[in-house]
Amino acid sequence: MANVLYDKGRQAFGDGEISWSSDNIKAILIDAADYTVDLATDEFLSDIPAGARVAISANLTGKANIAGVMDAADTTLTAVTGDECEVIVIYQDSGAEGTSNLIGYLDVGTGLPVAPNGGDIVITWDNGVDKIFKL
Repeated sequence: MANVLYDKGRQAFGDGEISWSSDNIKAILIDAADYTVDLATDEFLSDIPAGARVAISANLTGKANIAGVMDAADTTLTAVTGDECEVIVIYQDSGAEGTSNLIGYLDVGTGLPVAPNGGDIVITWDNGVDKIFKL
């Protein structure tokens, strides 16, 4: 697969339910062996099994939206342990799994897959033209 947006996430952006600049946006490391993505129907964090979630970031900082191209400061996940991670999922954290919109599924990038070893993992977002993703 390639880096893509969830259909319901794009719809939520279009309906004004997600604000990149003001909402709590997080990244989560995912073990793809424990999660079969369905881009058409997966909508909320609750659609990703808890066993597939290896580490969750703090809220992304330094977020920018320039002409629909989303970017943020690189983020560090501390003391990560668990299964190998092949995917980063971007989501809007509402505070409840059943209403936290899934946004992006990223499985192509430098450093993926990553094997946690108890140390920190730095997610370095792409500095190319599409940054984290482009609407």
